[in-house]
Amino acid sequence: MIKLESTWLDLRNIDDLATQKTFIHSLNSCTKLITTLVFVVLVTSFSKYEVTSLLPLLFYPVALMALGNLPYKPIVKRLILIAPFIVFIGLFNPVFDQTPIAKLGPFLITGGWLSFLSITIKLLLTVTSALILVATTGMNSICTALSQIGVPKPIVIQILFMYRYLHVLLEEFLKTNQAYNLRSFKANGIHYKAWGSLLGQLLLRTMDRAQRIYQAMLCRGFDGKVPLRSAASWTKKDHLYLLFCLSFFLLCRFINIPQTLGTLLTGGFQ
Repeated sequence: MIKLESTWLDLRNIDDLATQKTFIHSLNSCTKLITTLVFVVLVTSFSKYEVTSLLPLLFYPVALMALGNLPYKPIVKRLILIAPFIVFIGLFNPVFDQTPIAKLGPFLITGGWLSFLSITIKLLLTVTSALILVATTGMNSICTALSQIGVPKPIVIQILFMYRYLHVLLEEFLKTNQAYNLRSFKANGIHYKAWGSLLGQLLLRTMDRAQRIYQAMLCRGFDGKVPLRSAASWTKKDHLYLLFCLSFFLLCRFINIPQTLGTLLTGGFQ
């Protein structure tokens, strides 16, 4: 239970980092959102066997963390949290894809291992960029930027509410888990036979809590619309930042920089 609470607090702390005053934080929220979306699309557009061409893109999150004065620990903790899911996604690739690609000494590198590494790097890059976006912009500003670029307002409101009331669901789960532990003689986790009933109770408690929250919002004048603050105007540095990032992304996408540098270096020594 303490671990779950600390996980949520860490998530809130990432959002609190958006209050800093750095170059990255001062950029327009639409600029950072568009840059992140383009980065995610370009990363996922690489083929499943490309690994070395993805490596230069690591410069983007590292540079943002340095320019945004972001601590590495919260980001790394989030990555460690999702690491099992990343491994599970590509776990069976080496088993089913035995296509020989290259040979490194006595070891044969198959397509399955390359696709596994490619999936791992892609997920790490995309998740890290999303966490950095939250840490440098804040969820409220991100929702404002989503509205500015044309995302339907009901979807924006749902995203905002989901993030804002995520701790309510966690609170209900913690209460249910604590009640189970107090009534259990063997405090070794929740027995699998109790999963169904506990999930049912959690669903009922969540629905009841949601109804009370909705009634409280109606009492405060909620009419289905959430006022979002208007986004700041674009400045010269926003245009330069966007142009530089997009140029770097396209360069990494269409030119294998490590391979090109290796060819130049080996050609120079010949």
